[in-house]
This record gives sequence, C-alpha cells and structure tokens, in this order.
Amino acid sequence: MPSSIHFFYEDVDFHFKTIRKTKAWLKHVAKTEKKALGELNYIFCSDGFLANVNLRYLHHNTLTDIITFDTSEDIRLIEGEIFISIDRVKENALKFKASFEDELHRVMVHGVLHLVGYSDKTSQQKKIMRKKEDAYLSLRPV
Repeated sequence: MPSSIHFFYEDVDFHFKTIRKTKAWLKHVAKTEKKALGELNYIFCSDGFLANVNLRYLHHNTLTDIITFDTSEDIRLIEGEIFISIDRVKENALKFKASFEDELHRVMVHGVLHLVGYSDKTSQQKKIMRKKEDAYLSLRPV
C-alpha cells in the first residue's frame, strides 16, 4: 500500500513551506518505529476550529495544540487525522522559547507517535514521549 501524507488548512492563514522534506522525515519516523505509513492527513487550523473539534468529538471544552484520530484498522499501519492549531503552536513556541518551525515539527511528530501507540497521560509516559520527540527532531533534514 503506498503511503500518502496530505496537508489541509481550515480557518487559518498558514501554508506549509517544506512539504517534501517534512513528508520524507515523517515517513522515516514511521519506518524507524517499524510501522507502515498509510494515509496520514494533517489539518492545520485555528484555535476556534480545533476547539469545536475537541468539543464535538471528545467532549472537552478546552484549547489544545493537537488532536489525533487513529483511523487504522491494522496495528502495523499508521493512518489517521492530525489536527493542529497554528494559534497554539505560535503561542507555545514563544512560551517554550522555540522557533515556530521547531514547535510545529514537535507537534507533528507527537501526533505520529500517538498513532504508533505512545501515550502521554502519565508523567512517565510524557517523559518517554518527549525523549522520542527530541530524538526525531534531531533527524529532520536541514
């Protein structure tokens, strides 16, 4: 099955710039995690758009930077929808003293790691997730 990564934009003035390099990097992450990559859709959106998704599908009335929906029916395959709030990414980049691009890539790989099976509910899980994010961020193409 050929892999495909698509970028969509909802209610936000943003367009991804390094599409080819980023797709290659994300495919490398999946391969390193010993997963096949199927259909992966990134939806870059506003806080308002993602807040509505959060309320409608997860019944949470909070702002968040990312929501990941796993659509795979095969545990060996990564498939899903990853919604990312560009507003949250911008704010978190300032908060954590990171560049916008670094924070955006962190959130993007965070979504992939969720689809691989990693969780971040406990402090130990968050620690493992952050370590994985850092490792994969270091492998991004220049």
